Amino acid sequence: MSTITNHFSFGEDYLTAGIAIQIARGEITGIISETSRDSVKKSQQVVENIVEKGAPVYGINTGFGPLCTTKISKEETNILQSNILQSHSVGVGEPIDTEIAKLMLILKIQSLAKGYSGIAEKTLDRILWHINNDAIPIVPSQGSVGASGDLAPLSHLFLPLLGLGKVEYQNKVITTQELFDTTGLKPIDLGPKEGLALINGTQFIAAHAVQVVAKLHSCLTQADIIGAMMIEGLQGSVKPFFKELHQLRPYKGNIHVASRIKSLLKGSEIMEDHIDCDRVQDPYSLRCMPQVHGSSRNAWLHLKELLEVELNSVTDNPIIINEELTISGGSFHGQPLAMAIDYACLAASELGNISDRRIYLALEGNSPGVPKLLMQDTGINSGYMILQYTTAALASENKGLCFPSSADSIPTSLGQEDHVSMGSIGGRKALRVIENLEKILAIELLTAAQAFEYRKPLKSGAILDEIHKKVREAVSFADKDRVFADDIEKGIKIIQNKTIIATANQVSIKENVSLDTKFSGEFETY
Repeated sequence: MSTITNHFSFGEDYLTAGIAIQIARGEITGIISETSRDSVKKSQQVVENIVEKGAPVYGINTGFGPLCTTKISKEETNILQSNILQSHSVGVGEPIDTEIAKLMLILKIQSLAKGYSGIAEKTLDRILWHINNDAIPIVPSQGSVGASGDLAPLSHLFLPLLGLGKVEYQNKVITTQELFDTTGLKPIDLGPKEGLALINGTQFIAAHAVQVVAKLHSCLTQADIIGAMMIEGLQGSVKPFFKELHQLRPYKGNIHVASRIKSLLKGSEIMEDHIDCDRVQDPYSLRCMPQVHGSSRNAWLHLKELLEVELNSVTDNPIIINEELTISGGSFHGQPLAMAIDYACLAASELGNISDRRIYLALEGNSPGVPKLLMQDTGINSGYMILQYTTAALASENKGLCFPSSADSIPTSLGQEDHVSMGSIGGRKALRVIENLEKILAIELLTAAQAFEYRKPLKSGAILDEIHKKVREAVSFADKDRVFADDIEKGIKIIQNKTIIATANQVSIKENVSLDTKFSGEFETY
């Protein structure tokens, strides 16, 4: 994950998904530099001059959407900006995760601080106050179509500037008025264009994409580790991970995964034990991990690259270039991220799909020394049979969620906004798929650890051996049936807490074991 020392200058420094998360978690402090403040002041002055001159400019002295031809008087321009936040606050459904709402604030201030939106300095400072004091607005999850900006969620995000809406503050959901009573803050009077600048943008889509990039990256790394453990448990072949094979079809993700898994298997007594066995080749779920996991990594990389463009862009409308030039364009349209999010959603689903196949493979009892259903005394015991039912259900649910949201479009705004991205729906959906994927990987971790046990007293490589010990600290070997839901919950925590990643990193440093991968720079940072 990328890091910046001490502070991040909004509008000036380069923002990545990793840095955005660090700011959201208080690991980095966000500031507005004097350079950015100067740009913001100049942009606001241009807007003030437009209002004084009276020439019609969309959203400054005209109505919105199909009302773009309706002229607004100089005296009413401020009322217009307050009204837009209220009229567009039409979100429904459960609130989004607090961290996603905070990320929305962070991404919005990054865009506004570039000085092309006509926002007032005092408004930026108030948004920064909300970030630094963890007073995070409550934002409904549904209501955005992912174009014209994420209008509804962004409107709810900024209602507290007017003294309206609710916030989560000091672990309680309170009204903004209660927040003001506690802190002494007062409502802000929005100037010309400020309301439109606040709600025009892709920050709802992008904030979800930030979490998709972070969580999918964790799943990809853990899928490789768990897959390597399953190869050990089922005594699969290491040959499909030789670099000589992948240099002949050099996809970046494939090479990365093959190199990583081969490193994890290095020095394994288990692999040496069956080096002369008569099996010609393994089933695809073992043999084709570089091709399948690697393809998902390539999809992840594509989303990461596009997201970084978005995080450092101005997605407002209209854009204030200078005194002579304001442009009413379409930079608020979520299509660039919407399609990539759908691709990443499919990538996550496929990672779970092949994981479920490895779980099924482990239960068949076709690997020498590993009993059917991963338990010796079956009949009276069902063993790990039903855990695979759960992964089958999760994998199937994920397949149903993979229909691309960006393939749909419903006209809005009386036809003025006649093509929309639905990227907001895609972002929410992708996180649901990844949440299911974490559960599938947790169950594969349990089954791989169970199969791994039957290889004792043979040892694996240093990293996998230590990971197996770490799993056993939370979940014991099962020699008879028990409430496996309890094991699964512990496994999910291991996945979500990235325990096996931390263990792999610690051992690789302690034992000087290389996890070398040619493209580690691209695939290990975000």
